[in-house]
Amino acid sequence: MHTHNHNEEHFTASDRLRDSVIGLSDGLTVPFALAAGLSGVVNSNHIIIIGGIAEIVAGSIAMGLGGYLAGKTDVNHYHSELKREYDEIERLPEKEKQEVRDVFASYGLSEKAQNEITDAISQDPDKWVDFMMKFELGLEKPEPGRALKSALTIASAYIIGGFIPLSGYFFTTQPIDGLRISTMITLICLFLFGYLKSKLVGQSPIKGAFSVMLIGAIASLSAFLIAKAVSH
Repeated sequence: MHTHNHNEEHFTASDRLRDSVIGLSDGLTVPFALAAGLSGVVNSNHIIIIGGIAEIVAGSIAMGLGGYLAGKTDVNHYHSELKREYDEIERLPEKEKQEVRDVFASYGLSEKAQNEITDAISQDPDKWVDFMMKFELGLEKPEPGRALKSALTIASAYIIGGFIPLSGYFFTTQPIDGLRISTMITLICLFLFGYLKSKLVGQSPIKGAFSVMLIGAIASLSAFLIAKAVSH
């Protein structure tokens, strides 16, 4: 009799990783497009650097605040539904038990099994409510301090990503030279970022890498050409 090792490879993205992806993606793209646009209309790297830093500061604050508000909304929504479920199992226990049975019925369990499991679950109000939150509403208990952690992660990732396209202007004297270096560095980083992100979520790494890189290239080229056209 032969035995085979079966290794299941699943990836469940953590909240922290998702926040990092959001911040880094925008951090690489938006300052890159801004710097490219300014490179077409100004003749001083100093102006581009000041404008880029100002954008990174404003963008990281805005993105972080957005992450904080989204996190607080998730927490408030969870606790609102939690309170409602406790109220419903107290006022409408039979209706809530039927909803539990319906969940198990959808998995093909017999009526006898549905009743036995439902009776067992309903003995403990906390476990009963926890079951309803997960399987009826599809809600998981938020991580403590989730909103603040989300804000800090997104903002930090945005800042890190933002200084990558800006770095080319620190070591050159002419905007067009800074743009060349910035473009080369940023497109490489976008390619690597897209590759790793796609690989983690089980998508085609090469396709994902080129997609992310293409978006950044289009954004920066559009900003450059529009700024050029407006300046004339």
